[in-house]
Amino acid sequence: MRIADFPVPDTPAARGALELAAQYQSRAITAHALRSWLWAEAFAHVDGIGDIDHELLYVSAVLHDIGTVAEFDNHKISYEHAGGHVGVALTAGAGWPAHRRDRVLEVIVRHNWTSVDPALDAEGYLLEIATGLDISGARPDALPEEVRREVLAAHPRGALAAEFGACVSDQAARKPDTAAKRLLEGGLIRKLSANPLEHLGSGLPHES
Repeated sequence: MRIADFPVPDTPAARGALELAAQYQSRAITAHALRSWLWAEAFAHVDGIGDIDHELLYVSAVLHDIGTVAEFDNHKISYEHAGGHVGVALTAGAGWPAHRRDRVLEVIVRHNWTSVDPALDAEGYLLEIATGLDISGARPDALPEEVRREVLAAHPRGALAAEFGACVSDQAARKPDTAAKRLLEGGLIRKLSANPLEHLGSGLPHES
């Protein structure tokens, strides 16, 4: 299993999502989004989940945190809902039908659920466990080490721990009824710094 096994969808929506991410997000947050997509595709492979809407998964992964940036932040609703609506707007412009646009919102919102039933939403499940790996270090050994190293080399973590921790802390302070508060109270800052991927990407040994 290699990165080359997961081609980027060659569609207007996929290209637009990446352009938006690169324009508005930091390099570290965009790299996190791209790693999350690759982890999701890899988890689909190892968990034997077929019949995936790969374009939907890509667009949702690339845009799943865009609601944290100032231009798309919403003063009332959670950052995952705000980002999901950015995805709806983007895919409407790309000509997606309403039911498929709604799926972008669902998948992005569900990535912040504590768990997603793959029978309910395969793409939502994959993005939830992928971001769980990239942020909290969940299931670190479920994917082969060579795959993890290749993804980290292609999309380094950089300042993700500091930047994402600050983003979620800000969201939790301003919107305490959203998932950001739960994530922060669940030890997000500690999990980010202790994530085995931080050490695998840097080549340093991981201390548990």
